[in-house]
Amino acid sequence: MGRRKIGFWYRLAVVLLRRPLLLLTKQDWQGAENLPREGGVVVVTNHVSHFDPLAFAHFLYDNGRLPRFLGKEGLFRIPGIGTLLRGAQQIPVFRESDNAVQAYSAAVDAVRRGELVAIYPEATITRDPGLWPMLGKTGAARVALETGAPVIPVAQWGPQEVLAPYGRSLRLFPRKTMKLRAGPPVDLSEFSGRPIDTELLRAVTEKIMQSLTALLEQIRGEQAPPVRFNPRAAGLPVVGDPRRNRADKRWSA
Repeated sequence: MGRRKIGFWYRLAVVLLRRPLLLLTKQDWQGAENLPREGGVVVVTNHVSHFDPLAFAHFLYDNGRLPRFLGKEGLFRIPGIGTLLRGAQQIPVFRESDNAVQAYSAAVDAVRRGELVAIYPEATITRDPGLWPMLGKTGAARVALETGAPVIPVAQWGPQEVLAPYGRSLRLFPRKTMKLRAGPPVDLSEFSGRPIDTELLRAVTEKIMQSLTALLEQIRGEQAPPVRFNPRAAGLPVVGDPRRNRADKRWSA
């Protein structure tokens, strides 16, 4: 499991979640050979459902790594769930606040200790009507450039069939297939030696999103839209359920 000891709370999460996932979902996993067996690494994935962190964690754990997630701070305040997340040393993210730097520092420290840090570059469930990866935020790029760690993209498709984006009703039967595919490290050599500024971070982030999108195209057997969806340009909120402030049939679960 890399260099990190599992600990009581992480083991408890595995006991509570792994067997139900094996029983209630099917697994179509590919590309696990691209996950480094040890050493610091940043793994990024697309976000299509509140269920997909479970599928993503299952994929990483069963392929030999203990993921350390960056998750929104509100989850850490939920009774029971918050205790489990804190005990398993997951990293709270204070989105859209000055405290966001705390998550960045914790992620950098974890990677430098040889851990696998799992990051959702979109920072929220995609607002793209077709559930394609939208514009990403620069957190994963920052951590990768600061540490020099490889960035492994993992595309996923299927969790949205269990739980629709921002939905509340699980649809477990018939069993849904969790399709996850890990790609090779994102080639960031073209950015070597450049000063880390806003322009560089945006370019690296887009390269990461391109890699994720290409993998998702393979899984879905479809082509993504030529222009990446920008929620701000569409007048959608940056975080939270976009249906709360916008009556749009595209977002009906």
